[in-house]
Amino acid sequence: MSMLAPFTIARPRLSLPATTAYAAAAAITFAATAAAPTPLYRLYQEAFGLTAFEITLIFATYAVSIVASFLTLGRLSDHVGRRPMILAALLLNAAALLGFISATGVVSLIAARFVQGFGTGIALTTLGATIADTDPKNAPTLNGVTAFAGLTLGALIAGLLVSYAPMPRQLVYAVLLAASLAEIALLAVVPETTARRPGAWSVLVPRLSVPTAARAAMLRLTPLNVASWALGGFYLSLMPSLVAAATGTRSVLIGAAVVTALMLTGTIVVVALRQVAADRLVRLGAGGLGLGVAVTFASVQAQSAAGMFIGTVVAGVGFGAAYAGNLRTLLPLAGPDERARLLAAYFVASYTSFALPAVIAGLIAPRFGLVATSTGYGVVLVLLTLASIVAELWQGSRRPAEAPAVVPVVALAAETEEASCAAE
Repeated sequence: MSMLAPFTIARPRLSLPATTAYAAAAAITFAATAAAPTPLYRLYQEAFGLTAFEITLIFATYAVSIVASFLTLGRLSDHVGRRPMILAALLLNAAALLGFISATGVVSLIAARFVQGFGTGIALTTLGATIADTDPKNAPTLNGVTAFAGLTLGALIAGLLVSYAPMPRQLVYAVLLAASLAEIALLAVVPETTARRPGAWSVLVPRLSVPTAARAAMLRLTPLNVASWALGGFYLSLMPSLVAAATGTRSVLIGAAVVTALMLTGTIVVVALRQVAADRLVRLGAGGLGLGVAVTFASVQAQSAAGMFIGTVVAGVGFGAAYAGNLRTLLPLAGPDERARLLAAYFVASYTSFALPAVIAGLIAPRFGLVATSTGYGVVLVLLTLASIVAELWQGSRRPAEAPAVVPVVALAAETEEASCAAE
């Protein structure tokens, strides 16, 4: 051993800032992959003869599998380390992208979405925890930016490639596959950011566990969390179809642009308001989301594309503020060995809200029409935002005057997806 020691080459490792950047870039890739099918759903509908329910079923499969992942593997990186779980997530994402590229019908699309959701569930908690490990000060902001940036890029790039490039049902997935393979290769120089701990097998038993210090805040934020994710789920699954039904347009790019407007506005808000106190962000999120939803769905009734776009931008302000405010409230309440656990619980609640309301809308739309269904959907979301405003006012009346610590916010995406974008 001593004779070989002089010839041993130490493997290079990324610095902590570079590791944060790697985790953020990987989180963006996962969020972009989640959003990429959104502009393609209508192409799938035409090519494979899919019904509206089948489209929402494909979308819901992603959310169901991501919740299953959160309940089992989502907390595993706290025990076995971040790097092995990042690798597992990237490999699953690559397999899902290959499934999308070769898809021939509803069954293959559901299978690809299931694998994608499972990998994304691992990625969101693990990459979000990695960002918190390496840059705790900016972790809440970063996790927000990565999620929204990825969703924005995924929907926009997919819309552009579908509209103007060859192989409209395959090319965007090939681009994302190349990015995933590059991130797999770079993982070799990413350092481990947490120590291994016993108890790995125990976390595989599905259960939710919220750190005690975060429970009251999680409960108070639930109405707003449900409203914001349910809106995201509707946009990612049904909004492109709603745009077509309300305005008569057949352009894939216009539907993708509306979805992109929601996510891009959210991205800008997360960055621009990163120094705003968390409680103020939550109130802004509730107000902006409620107003934006009301304007958007009123514009649907009026068949006004401009009104839908304006309402979407306002809702995007609320979406971004709510997402950032929620995470900035919750993340500081978890210790280093509780971060993945808290994120897993948060995302189970979020992705359930992301999928279930959209599936219900997809089921009843054929009977009542997509426009009427969307109006009822919007009314429910506005009521949830009003409940959130009441909860915040009540909490504010009980809170003594204090200057809450401001925690910057730039890493929500990992914690986030699916974010995700959506549909046809």
